[in-house]
Amino acid sequence: MNAIIISRIVGAIILGIIGAFTGLPIYEYVSGFIPNLSLTQSATIAINTTVFALIGFLITPFITIKPLQGLAKLFKKATPQTLISGLIGLMIGLITAAIMAYPLSLLPKTLGQILPFVGLVLFGYLGVVLFVTRQEDFMNLFRGMGSKVTKTGKSSPESERRILVDTSAIIDGRIADIAKTGFLGGSLIVPRFVLSELQFVSDSADSLRRQRGRRGLEVLAELQEGKDVPVIISDVDVEGVREVDERLIVLAQQLNCPILTNDFNLNRVAELQGIKILNINDLSNAVKVVLLPGEEFTIDVIQEGKEYQQGVGYLDDGTMVVIENGQKYLEKTILVTVTKILQTSAGRMIFAKPIQDH
Repeated sequence: MNAIIISRIVGAIILGIIGAFTGLPIYEYVSGFIPNLSLTQSATIAINTTVFALIGFLITPFITIKPLQGLAKLFKKATPQTLISGLIGLMIGLITAAIMAYPLSLLPKTLGQILPFVGLVLFGYLGVVLFVTRQEDFMNLFRGMGSKVTKTGKSSPESERRILVDTSAIIDGRIADIAKTGFLGGSLIVPRFVLSELQFVSDSADSLRRQRGRRGLEVLAELQEGKDVPVIISDVDVEGVREVDERLIVLAQQLNCPILTNDFNLNRVAELQGIKILNINDLSNAVKVVLLPGEEFTIDVIQEGKEYQQGVGYLDDGTMVVIENGQKYLEKTILVTVTKILQTSAGRMIFAKPIQDH
């Protein structure tokens, strides 16, 4: 038996008892207007008890259980910052109402009794609304006032840094290796809806998607087992938004934190809305070996190129090297010199020619 049924039964009993006690006064009151009332006292009390019990059965959940469930749902979806801001606003509103209560009580009798209670409700409500709607401004203010300085003289906001993680970044797999290096410098927050999407991908009928999803779950488990970066599975959600990307963007705005992703579309949309993006592909491109035209290096020629007599090799970071007249050096390690570097949407490509041909 759930709480709603119990509340209906309790409400019916309580209001039924009230109906039984008020049945006789109601009968006497009605009899004063209708002297020849056909109903007896017992019948009036029974009808009154039944009506009150029925009303109690119908309305009790809506004045007891339903509001509590609504508040529980609201608190579950609210971010910790929102809850803290609402609590601070309520406290300040109640303090303001307490200060105003005494001068209000000095007003004429009726106003002096009513206005202190009205002020309590009004200032409490205004305090909550003010602090919740402007929570980011107040949080930034408190954070700036309370920021501590380390012994080296530098502030330490890194310890409070949080990073929202997208499904694409988890599936990519490189996030685990990046976390081990210590460059992330913050806590990774994985929302529950991202975890649900990852599970959905791992249960896909398509074998490739299923493998990628399972690899993502393994990467996430590896991150949780490691001690390099804290991983938090958060139940915080965004109400009224269904798409995962949109929910991540709204959540990043609420938490004032960046998003770690490899999704190109999410990257562009988030940047347009002023949200910082940490893109693993951008990081990979940034740490690739820097080579300039004229520099020399050794490379293994592993396959033929598309053009005549071309050979192809790859650097350790995956950069393709197209070698002019390199086909004859297939499956050999040769010394080459850089002739041109081409940056494309697919990545960087280096053109070179063998030193032996000089």
